[in-house]
Amino acid sequence: MSAPYSSMARNNAWANGVFYTALRALGPGDFTALRPGFFGSLAATMNHILLVDRYYIAALEGAPLRYSAIDAPEITDVAALAAAQAAEDARLIALCDRLDADALTDTCTTLRDGGPVAERVDAVLLHLFQHQVHHRGQAHVQLHSAGIAPPQLDDFHLAYGRVPSAQRWQD
Repeated sequence: MSAPYSSMARNNAWANGVFYTALRALGPGDFTALRPGFFGSLAATMNHILLVDRYYIAALEGAPLRYSAIDAPEITDVAALAAAQAAEDARLIALCDRLDADALTDTCTTLRDGGPVAERVDAVLLHLFQHQVHHRGQAHVQLHSAGIAPPQLDDFHLAYGRVPSAQRWQD
């Protein structure tokens, strides 16, 4: 039961790594420059992904935090943000690798403005993966607007067309 979640966690880590490699090609000021999207810059978009990962992973690990507790100054150095994201990606992979069928249907608590909310673990994981894909898609457009060709990020799961960099992440 947990294999698809572990695979998605690995896909997520791979996609983040590939995307951060592309971000390293940005010129000075391009990471924080205004861009179309929910958050107005690549830095803000990628920081949002990181903070939401921290929020949900903490809840999944049984140590929920209020979003305000993890809200931090924006990291504007691509390498530093990539390292922070890689650490969260490793936490998520480890968490998914420990799951069994019972754990997936258990609940975890998220702390919301209205108080604690019990959520199913499998639902939180699906939401977290979707959140990452959604905002990486926005960052893709932002990267393109900066004049950098966005990397291909959808050739992970199938054998046909799988990019070599995805191979090391396979179960």
